[in-house]
Amino acid sequence: MTIVPPAAGEPRRPHGPRDPGDAWVVAPTGERYWGRFGAAGLLATDPVRGVLLQHRVGWSHFGGTWALPGGALHQGETVDDGAIREAQEEAGVPDGAVRPRFTHVFDAGVWQYTTVVADVTDPFEPTISDPESLELAWVPVDEVDERELHPSFAAAWPSLRDALGVRPVLLVDAANVVGSVPDGWWRDRAGAAARLRGGLETLAGAGLPAADLGLPHERWFPGIEMVVEGAARAMPDAGNAHRSLGEANRDAAPCAVRVVRAPGSGDDELVMRAEAMRASGLNVTAVTSDRALRARLETAGAHVRPTSWLRALLP
Repeated sequence: MTIVPPAAGEPRRPHGPRDPGDAWVVAPTGERYWGRFGAAGLLATDPVRGVLLQHRVGWSHFGGTWALPGGALHQGETVDDGAIREAQEEAGVPDGAVRPRFTHVFDAGVWQYTTVVADVTDPFEPTISDPESLELAWVPVDEVDERELHPSFAAAWPSLRDALGVRPVLLVDAANVVGSVPDGWWRDRAGAAARLRGGLETLAGAGLPAADLGLPHERWFPGIEMVVEGAARAMPDAGNAHRSLGEANRDAAPCAVRVVRAPGSGDDELVMRAEAMRASGLNVTAVTSDRALRARLETAGAHVRPTSWLRALLP
């Protein structure tokens, strides 16, 4: 692998000092890829308007084609942060306007491009905010193929399109997970449930491996619901538990986990919620090591994972 700095007229930040990531990576076979630390782009999807595409300016790589707002990652930057930053720089995507759903990775060996697919939670109009765009447009999903697409985006689009209809959710048997570790939870069931919620919120931000959910691509960011029962129902609400989705996304520490307080049996509540989720088309992964409950949840259409699986993912 060779690192080649940009020449005149090649992609660059419009203002400020250049980041060390702004350079071409040249593979042994001669292919060139933009971004020393890889690159990332945002595929924002809106249920009414479609997906946000960028018409690339002529002097850019494959200029004149349509693709995603995106570009080289900065040194030390995560792919999620890089995709959002690039979308803000190139398309004026506001803070908190999207929530990641899954990531797709193109791996060239010496270089990677990560597409962050995100749902619009606070509708916005894109704005051309740097010289890299001729046009920005919301394009209906079934009309994307009618555009002249960047070759790499064209290759990835069929699998991205197929996954847009997949909506996973993680349904957690909180009593079973809390009770799986003898850490004194029985002295403060509400406090133990609150600690579990904190761990789940961290997990929601990091995402889960796609293979663990039986889904394609790299990582998914499912909705998470934890069902509590008995004394655990007294657990305190998160600070933004009653805020709208858009308001929660704009908070510095968003509440990404919904707590369901079962009025009676926690098992019955979990089964009822799994049935309702499957009926609405959601892909349900439930977490419990209770054998009888596992059988009921599988009958309801949920894929069931043991508490040890979730414990291994929690911080």
